[in-house]
Amino acid sequence: MRVLIMMILLGCLAFGAAQASEKERFVTANILAVFYHELGHAVIDVEELPIFGQEEDAADVFSIYMIDAIYEAAPATEFAYGTARGFMAETEMADRNGEEEDWSGTHGPSEQRYYNAICIFYGADPGARSRFARDLGLPRDRAESCAEEYEQADDSWGRVLDDLMGRGGGNSLRFIGPPTASRAAEILAEEAAFLNEVLRLASPITVSVMPCGEANAYYDPLAREIQFCEEYETHFEDLVRLVQ
Repeated sequence: MRVLIMMILLGCLAFGAAQASEKERFVTANILAVFYHELGHAVIDVEELPIFGQEEDAADVFSIYMIDAIYEAAPATEFAYGTARGFMAETEMADRNGEEEDWSGTHGPSEQRYYNAICIFYGADPGARSRFARDLGLPRDRAESCAEEYEQADDSWGRVLDDLMGRGGGNSLRFIGPPTASRAAEILAEEAAFLNEVLRLASPITVSVMPCGEANAYYDPLAREIQFCEEYETHFEDLVRLVQ
């Protein structure tokens, strides 16, 4: 179903290389994880969804839920490994830089987001993903609740996704790339094109890749635009050294 992106994640297409490096696969997974997090915000906005709790947490759940929902087993698992390790690398980088956790922020601590992502992905298929949970150090007491946590995600986001896909394809995501080509732009242009084939939002949104002067991405509800900063790609490349 997801031929081009699956090939990227599996290492069959690496932007001109015969096989994608671990660095390229990690960067790709994290670019897509950030995109789906911001898409979660966009879906909440344009579909006028009720949120019980923090919206940032709901967007995190949407991101990992989409990994399981729309990717085949092998690339989904590699995607989930990269996404989770990205959160832990963020924690390690902050520690090395002497940065303290901002407890007043709307995002949860990166280490908590790490375990949440592992738990939901593992909970979608505990029988097949026990090695995934072991590799990433999911505690046994948390693992016992993961199937239920996935079911909660499926009861909420699964129904939303069914509705979006039930409308058929459309041009809900309008991609705008940077003046010069970049890996992030290529990945997100392909992802937007795929999503346009399989689902339709209540209102169109723009997906743009641009230089921002910082490693960031966000959804602007006034413009109805997901803005992905090119600097995020370099940031993920820096994080690779912390997961090897």
